[in-house]
Amino acid sequence: MTTHPGETQQAAAGGGFASTVHRVADPAPLGLAAFAMTTFALSIANTNIWGAGADAALALALVYGGAAQLLAGMWEFVRKNTFGALAFSSFGAFWIAYYVFVKFVAPGVKPSDAPVAVGVFLLGWTIFTAYMTVASLRVSGAVVAVFVLLTITFVLLTVGAFHSNETWTKAGGWIGLATAAAAWYASFAGVVNETFKKPLIPTMPLAPR
Repeated sequence: MTTHPGETQQAAAGGGFASTVHRVADPAPLGLAAFAMTTFALSIANTNIWGAGADAALALALVYGGAAQLLAGMWEFVRKNTFGALAFSSFGAFWIAYYVFVKFVAPGVKPSDAPVAVGVFLLGWTIFTAYMTVASLRVSGAVVAVFVLLTITFVLLTVGAFHSNETWTKAGGWIGLATAAAAWYASFAGVVNETFKKPLIPTMPLAPR
């Protein structure tokens, strides 16, 4: 196993192999949890279960889904994890951009232009998520589930935005709830497995060992 700056390599006692000890704790459970909670709140609003969930999502978008997830992405850079760095940094930026759009941009957009403004915003993230789904196939089954569900969510929300169609948006909300559940599961597995130092919660790793 190759070490990088910021890491040390130690031989496992009697194990006959080297294990990498990181100086930075795994930021993935934080990034996944931040993404999951913010997605959950917004999806609750999109499904119309509790419309006021959008207000909670806005606060979370700036602090937890945005800032905390962005920090997780920066720590992934330190760990030399390109996928995690790009994913968490980008989706942290997504939530901050969502906050900025809702608070400062949307109020100035003409009602007739709103579907295109929202649709273009979501379309870009649909494209990004789709190609990140390809890269997730080398991470784990748990992460693949998050990205597949998120891609579907963005597709539904994008169509709903361009056509001002509440049915599509509601469908996106329901798949968004499933996405949040998958991300929480991956976060739960990450923190439990790391804390107990054994794979108690399955994530189905896909990268060769």
